[in-house]
Amino acid sequence: MSTEPSSKPLTTYERYLIFVERIILNIENGKLLSKEHIYRILCDSLESGTGEIFERSLEEYSQLLQANFDAQTDEVKQAKATQKLRAMKILKDAWAQWQENYQLQDACTRGLQAILAADSEEKLSVLVQVLDPNQANVFERPHIQQLAELLQKAAESEESEAFALRQMATGLLRGLASFDQLEGSLVSWLYEAQRQVGFERSRVAGPWQIWSQQISSPLPKDLFSTQANNQSAAAIAQAVTNIDLSAWVELIVLLRYLQRNLVLWFDRQPYDANAGIHMAGTTYVAFAMIWSEISGGFQKAQQLSPSDRQSLAKLCFRISLQILRTFAQRENFPLYGGVFASFSGESFRETINYLDQPLKESENTQEKARILTILGHSQTWIGNHPQAIALHQEALTLAREVGDQRCEIANLNHISRISLIQKNFSTSESQAQRAVILARQVGDRQGEANALANLGYSEVMLARQQEVITPEELESPINHLERGQKLSEKLDDLPNQALCWVGLGTAYVAIAQPRQAQIALEKGLLMTQKIGDRDLQALCHSYLGEALYQLEQLELATYHACLGMYLLEQRHSKTWQQAAALVAILQGKLGNEGFSQLLQQMRSQFIALIGVDGLDHIPNLIERYRSGN
Repeated sequence: MSTEPSSKPLTTYERYLIFVERIILNIENGKLLSKEHIYRILCDSLESGTGEIFERSLEEYSQLLQANFDAQTDEVKQAKATQKLRAMKILKDAWAQWQENYQLQDACTRGLQAILAADSEEKLSVLVQVLDPNQANVFERPHIQQLAELLQKAAESEESEAFALRQMATGLLRGLASFDQLEGSLVSWLYEAQRQVGFERSRVAGPWQIWSQQISSPLPKDLFSTQANNQSAAAIAQAVTNIDLSAWVELIVLLRYLQRNLVLWFDRQPYDANAGIHMAGTTYVAFAMIWSEISGGFQKAQQLSPSDRQSLAKLCFRISLQILRTFAQRENFPLYGGVFASFSGESFRETINYLDQPLKESENTQEKARILTILGHSQTWIGNHPQAIALHQEALTLAREVGDQRCEIANLNHISRISLIQKNFSTSESQAQRAVILARQVGDRQGEANALANLGYSEVMLARQQEVITPEELESPINHLERGQKLSEKLDDLPNQALCWVGLGTAYVAIAQPRQAQIALEKGLLMTQKIGDRDLQALCHSYLGEALYQLEQLELATYHACLGMYLLEQRHSKTWQQAAALVAILQGKLGNEGFSQLLQQMRSQFIALIGVDGLDHIPNLIERYRSGN
């Protein structure tokens, strides 16, 4: 019996070329009719770890078919070649679906392995890392569902950890189910009669009351109720006696989906792009604050062990920082806005530690610089100026390292603005000058507007320190403020407009042009009232009193000078004495009786702004000024 020589075995690549050819032929012959059928064949036929080889064989065969099509001139042969290309398109679609599902399964498997490898007390922390939206593989709903299934299966073989794994699986699925309960009410609160945002710390119910009525799970219901009542989320964590793991995992998933879908909705609003951007930013801030508050609550949860308090506090703060990192990656990240919460002490150190590790690995220092910028502005808002400057200096250094010039300009402007508040006008001027130059070089209009406002205002304040000021000396500062105001108006930047108007009014008072000063300061007063800047509002009243005095409108001058004096003293500003000097002059001109009668005539206007106690305190302040106290 003769034997045929044994043929050399085919490589995996060659086998896949034959496999692709057969599938194309079967599609042409009508044996394979749907992408789903082909997808199942791929699942059954492809060997583990050979995806890249199949991808190469698929691409080579596709190129052969395309070359064959391009070479045909005969209509019949061209039609047959077209049919093969259509069959290849169906196969490629099925392959894309296989890749997507494989990547999903691979990501979930790696997530499960990380959780199983962690110590018992670290498993929840690892789950939070797996769900971090800043990871390369972002976990979507199918990932969460599959991870829950894998956790349930793992619980069958991991007896010692079975309860915790099942709790996490239950929490993941309940989080998705709870979001489904609320999805229909996601933005319905915007159409209520009040039509208010509801995320600010006000007594507006916003979404929280509606969501608390729609949700059935106890922990989210409690959280939404506290928010609806304008209470800190810290109270919920502080009252915890034992940890219901499934409830907290549910809350993590639910809040993530609420935040994400609200941001998506706001981003898609065509009627007012700026309002949508603002609301998206407010949403990030609100949810970051909630987790920060919960973190603070766990730190004080006396019925938990010290180790549990510490680990849960860090975990919740990590979620807060994940939100801020996501926020920082947006193109429209508000470099001139703030997270109005105090990140200090252990929490501040945790901020730096959390950011250092992932940003060192990715070398994406830009995110860190931007987050430090927003945290610095938040410290300014709560009056912690030394900490704010330290944060802005750090952000400035990092922004320069990565060449984020908009972030660099923003931090120069923040340092300049804080220096204005601290009455360090020389530093404010130098920082603003650098910001103006750089903003013009890169075309950053918002940065330029802020820098011009800071520069003009600091120049006016420096000039006012001289005994005599000429109009020529204030020509350049006034020009800076006018340009800053016009640019801020185009950008709809109300805080910057307010600073420009107050600066212009102050300049015109200094060079005895009271009519122009009055116009600027009255506009500034409206702006400061609108944005709630009490420091600028107080200065506005004080300088308006000076302008009206120059116009010999003594009654109105008295009204504004008294308000300025009182409000500045309440804000602990030494400038109150400057307003008090004018009040004393006005009292002398009107006479004691006339002055007292005028205060009584304007009683209702005063009470509306500073209350009865404020009005009664005005004579005490005058006496205090006269006695030099």
